[in-house]
Amino acid sequence: MGGTVRGMSDPRPALNQLIAAFERHLEASMQRNGEDDPIVVAAYEDLADAFEAYDDALNDATSEMTPLVVVDEQFMVDDEYDDDDEDSYGGLDDEDYDEDDDR
Repeated sequence: MGGTVRGMSDPRPALNQLIAAFERHLEASMQRNGEDDPIVVAAYEDLADAFEAYDDALNDATSEMTPLVVVDEQFMVDDEYDDDDEDSYGGLDDEDYDEDDDR
């Protein structure tokens, strides 16, 4: 067999649940009824939970993690707001420095 397994449990059941959650999310997305379809929202949440369970199981068993992160929608920034607020940079630009200043 490939490597040693650190933890007591095999992450394969969590992987199988993740794959099934991906399939449910795809089916819900393909048949969605509107932007906030509750079936899609539920499938999204189930997918996020299944991913986190798999990542935890993988880490427990092998000390490895996936390169993926679940994004919490409440912390997402509205792209439309970002495009309109191009002057939000708060740092100093070159013209803010006075090279002749002998401080």
